[in-house]
Amino acid sequence: MAADLQDFDAESIYFEQPLEEEAQRCIERSAEAYGSKKGESQLLRAYFLAPEHPVVLVALYRYYFYQHRLDDALRVAERVLTLYAAKLKLPSDWRELSPEHLGSVAMASITTLRFYLHALKGAGCIELRLGEYDTALARLERVAAVDESDRLGAGALLEVTRAALNEKQTQM
Repeated sequence: MAADLQDFDAESIYFEQPLEEEAQRCIERSAEAYGSKKGESQLLRAYFLAPEHPVVLVALYRYYFYQHRLDDALRVAERVLTLYAAKLKLPSDWRELSPEHLGSVAMASITTLRFYLHALKGAGCIELRLGEYDTALARLERVAAVDESDRLGAGALLEVTRAALNEKQTQM
């Protein structure tokens, strides 16, 4: 059974999971000092306080992504994939992920599954920007393969990316 990745209304969103107050304050202080060493250090402190919390991981990812520190953003995405594959009892290697894995996982937590798949797609997008096309396409293809209805947009992104890469190759 294919999981409908848009069917999550009745379940709490992962951002609603309780976050320790001090970690939340660190994220708020980081926002106030965005772009400075203090901003980053506050995010890292939040990470040490709550290293598996999705809010902290998303904050770190966004910080590094918007600072154009793509290697660091990719490390955060990889951390999400490692942590959440274990939490969801998915294969530790995303290349082994199949639609069959999603059926039972979706019944337990569709929002956590969406978080994992967004991290996989995000890692692919970063790798595209880094010029790591083979791995990027493999990640996006995996998301598209398990998200048969293309609810997360990986299939559409793959089409655009392949067209751009083909055009780039014909210009060479």
